[in-house]
Amino acid sequence: MNIEMIEAAAERLAGEAVRTPLLNSPFLDEVAGRRVFVKAECLQQTGSFKFRGGWSAVSALPLDERARGVIAFSSGNHAQGVALAARRHGAPCVILMPADAPRVKIDNTRALGAEVVLYDRATGDRDAIGAALAEARGLTLIKPFDEPLVIAGQGTTGLEIAEQAAEAGIGAADVLVPCGGGGLSSGIALALQAKAPGLRVRTVEPDGFDDVKRSLEAGSIQRNERGSGSICDAILTPSPGQLTFPILARLAGPGLSVSDEEALAAMVAAFSRLRVVLEPGGAVALASALFHPDAVEGEAVIVVASGGNVDPAAFRNALGRFGSA
Repeated sequence: MNIEMIEAAAERLAGEAVRTPLLNSPFLDEVAGRRVFVKAECLQQTGSFKFRGGWSAVSALPLDERARGVIAFSSGNHAQGVALAARRHGAPCVILMPADAPRVKIDNTRALGAEVVLYDRATGDRDAIGAALAEARGLTLIKPFDEPLVIAGQGTTGLEIAEQAAEAGIGAADVLVPCGGGGLSSGIALALQAKAPGLRVRTVEPDGFDDVKRSLEAGSIQRNERGSGSICDAILTPSPGQLTFPILARLAGPGLSVSDEEALAAMVAAFSRLRVVLEPGGAVALASALFHPDAVEGEAVIVVASGGNVDPAAFRNALGRFGSA
């Protein structure tokens, strides 16, 4: 992985991905005790940063592989990103999704033309199931995070952050990134190393599913004991990736984690103060900035709002519980 791969992905994404804004609100600044800048990837194609990696991978495939089709496994955001990229390239697409994924993500993935295959998150091995389907049908597997072309696509978020931070006069800051397997955070870290070395990535995960945080502390890959049990479904992974962890171990600061309650409260804060809709997993970085300010250094903090694909019922629940946030 290198900056050249990320810049090449940016060229392929030109005219396809949205250059999402870096938002700020004095109300959020007051809560956090510093300036808070929100990179709104919830406004990206398909409602999350995952479109970047999906397009990067599909667009780089040889024509014969693309014609046979692609397969991906995802709780919903990577699914939709790959599905849209495949549809625009005229490629068949199969998506392996956990049966307990939010209904809106399953429905949206099907609406984008993908064949959806469901599995049990608690008992099924998605890697094994995906590999078997890929072999049986001759499909190219596009992994959600442990894939160089996907990491490169996600890293284009970091190129934009570097440019936008410079425009805002931010030379040094922590960049808080929602983290599952580490594709987004490692891609951003590589981009910032090359383009804005004063900006440091910090991963943010749900409490109890903080495998990346524990891995960074231990210096080796740690696994979660459970595969489900948090509302932050988009960032529940067994462990950091074999490709992503070494990048984070080299470039990222200490990991962070937040509670489900804090993620819900951050969703409401984003809606109330920025008028953007976040899903729980997409709100954890903002939650960390707002509710754990002592864990962050500097006069400003940049947080990535990684996705907004939330079920209406879950969003109503957040508004009902934290409507005054």
